[in-house]
Amino acid sequence: MDIQIKNLTKTYNNRKILAIDGFHIPSKSFLGIIGPNGAGKSTLVKIIAGLDTPSTGCILYNHEGLNQRINRNMTMVFQKPYLLRTTVYNNIAYPLKLRNINKEEIHTRVQKIIGEMGIAGLQHQKAWTLSGGEGQKVALARALIFNPSLLILDEATANIDPSSIYAMEDAIKCYYENNHATIIMVTHNIKQAKRLCNTVAFMNGGVIEESGTSDEVIYNPTKEATKTFIKEAFL
Repeated sequence: MDIQIKNLTKTYNNRKILAIDGFHIPSKSFLGIIGPNGAGKSTLVKIIAGLDTPSTGCILYNHEGLNQRINRNMTMVFQKPYLLRTTVYNNIAYPLKLRNINKEEIHTRVQKIIGEMGIAGLQHQKAWTLSGGEGQKVALARALIFNPSLLILDEATANIDPSSIYAMEDAIKCYYENNHATIIMVTHNIKQAKRLCNTVAFMNGGVIEESGTSDEVIYNPTKEATKTFIKEAFL
């Protein structure tokens, strides 16, 4: 999915927290968004996901405004897994049920993805009994099961165990390579951005100060704020 951001601002309590004149995320990109706390990263991706509205400006998705068809083709995974109070199986199957997929197809697809994510043994477990890493893997499986053309990840692997992080990274990378989706990942982990993303944008003070390939931004930044952030991240 191609994303065009045009003259976007967001103001809270008379304080402007986003001001992006223009930014293009080409279809099939894997964009990492990095930057300090309070830079506006989460606000930006929530607006892209249709979960918040800009104060001014607009976002175009494949040259269209947000509509129901586009909204059904994208999904977002948050830092905290927001799971239904039911079984793991029902959580993962939920997006397919909303799309009126038949039970046999749902079962086939759920079994496939829980096998790939290494959570087949959890499928009958209640969601509220899961560990943090297990819950995040379920949230990611639920996001991927309907093959979205836009996947947004907001610190989705923060504060979970290393084995869960690597399992999620493998699933995300595999999904990107096999489905040619557009992925936007907010991450505080510079090494993760380098491992997964082909482009990186550095945000600071509500603006995108610098963007380019992951190698350009991480190893050869041109802005002083980017240089400082990258240096501190590698300490």
